[in-house]
Amino acid sequence: MSKSRREFLNASIRAGAAMSALAHPGLAAALALPSGPSTPVRSARGALSILILGGTSFIGPHVIAYAMNRGHSVTTFTRGRTKPTVHAVLFEDVEQLIGDRENDLEALRGRTWDAVIDNSGRRVEWTERSAQLLRDNVDLYLYTSSTGVYYPYLGSDIDERTELVLEVPGGLDEEQALEYGYGVMKANSELAARSTFGDERSIVVRPTYIMGPGDHTDRFTYWPVRLSRGGEVLVPGRSADPVQYVDVRDVAGWMIRLIEDRVVGTFNVVGPSSATGMHAFVHGAHAAFSSPASFVMIPDYDFLTQHRVGFAIPWIMPIGNNAGSALASTRLAVQNGLTFTPLAESVRDIHEWWHSAAVAEDRRVNMVSGQRSLMAREAAIIAAWKAL
Repeated sequence: MSKSRREFLNASIRAGAAMSALAHPGLAAALALPSGPSTPVRSARGALSILILGGTSFIGPHVIAYAMNRGHSVTTFTRGRTKPTVHAVLFEDVEQLIGDRENDLEALRGRTWDAVIDNSGRRVEWTERSAQLLRDNVDLYLYTSSTGVYYPYLGSDIDERTELVLEVPGGLDEEQALEYGYGVMKANSELAARSTFGDERSIVVRPTYIMGPGDHTDRFTYWPVRLSRGGEVLVPGRSADPVQYVDVRDVAGWMIRLIEDRVVGTFNVVGPSSATGMHAFVHGAHAAFSSPASFVMIPDYDFLTQHRVGFAIPWIMPIGNNAGSALASTRLAVQNGLTFTPLAESVRDIHEWWHSAAVAEDRRVNMVSGQRSLMAREAAIIAAWKAL
């Protein structure tokens, strides 16, 4: 890509965001670039070529927007099935390779890039095969892992040196099997990438619950939607119950900066910047809105369990194997440049994206009144609590 073309694209990113905002009210914030310079910034090594394995789902479009704004060129490798719900206009200028990590990597063969970001490593074998194929043609391999590698979360300060569980034990219930299985898969995938590229060419990022515009899980999104509606709001958990979360744009931008500066290593990617309890989180998130609200705090874990309220992301009941799920240390990442978007700003942007044309109406309805929706059950649970 020529210099003039990159400069044109960098200007077009913001212009495209403004145009999309006019066509789809509420998208302006979702399409806004992560916090950082407002003009292109080249790394010391110049503009880089970056391959993203994945790239069209949640975190990928934000990585692409940040990278292109910094003057880098981007190639994605996907099955061609998922359409981005943010930054879609940018994909017209992204090289899009089609294949399948299960059985078709031919589009990657014989190509060279400065770095690869593995956002779609859902099986250890996928990471092994892609790392082996790219080893001699790519400088850096960044694997997007998860704090799930620490399950069960039994420590009070879980840092990058905490021992990982690399095998799924027997005798588990369904929930534990899923938790162990995911964590073990991510942990072994990390090892696969590092064993191929070596410590000097590997970056592993371990995010906690990622939230932001484009989130397809609808977990954290519950809070912007619920708090904007006001009224009596059920708040599960005790005041000091710790919560951790991170804005997708903070993760995306920091990943690109790690690559630019060639900072290798393993990092927990968790926010906020200081320890936060559940009550402080809810009040901080509500600051994004002017809706009148009263909060019904329910600290009784037994009552919450009885009424099937074991989690309301970022809150997860801090007992048993989840006692330390929100106690991951972020010191190392912060020392290496991780920054955080203010909570109210993240919540406002999620809310605007949620009510834009990027989100289907049936999805919004399901959030409020779906069979498993906490919002739909909230009034009955509050009534039962008050009746005790």
